[in-house]
Amino acid sequence: MKRPEDLARRFLVLADRDIKAFRKLSSDSEIDDEVVGFHAQQAVEKCLKAVLAKHRVELRKTHDLQLLLDLLAQNNLPSPPRCEGIDALGPFAVELRYDLMATEPLDREQARAVVAAVRDWAEQQVS
Repeated sequence: MKRPEDLARRFLVLADRDIKAFRKLSSDSEIDDEVVGFHAQQAVEKCLKAVLAKHRVELRKTHDLQLLLDLLAQNNLPSPPRCEGIDALGPFAVELRYDLMATEPLDREQARAVVAAVRDWAEQQVS
């Protein structure tokens, strides 16, 4: 079984892959919000999971960002910054990937700020 520190680092490596894709895609207005939002959501999800793994919080497979935030709170762990922006990314995990009728356009600037802030927070928590 992997050590919690190793698993946390692995989640951050995986988050960085999504961050790289998100950054490249988010600057291109021809790329659909659903694709850009998916990578932002995945990056945040993996950062949250990294912190939970570091603190040995049992995880099941989920893409539910609110569930992950709730697990942080239930285990008395610090909340990430920009939680209001995290909520906006939740639907990009599954729902909007298969729905052609997105309700709100992705605020790409807000998503960039959320992804950067959560990644920095996760690094501090895991280190």
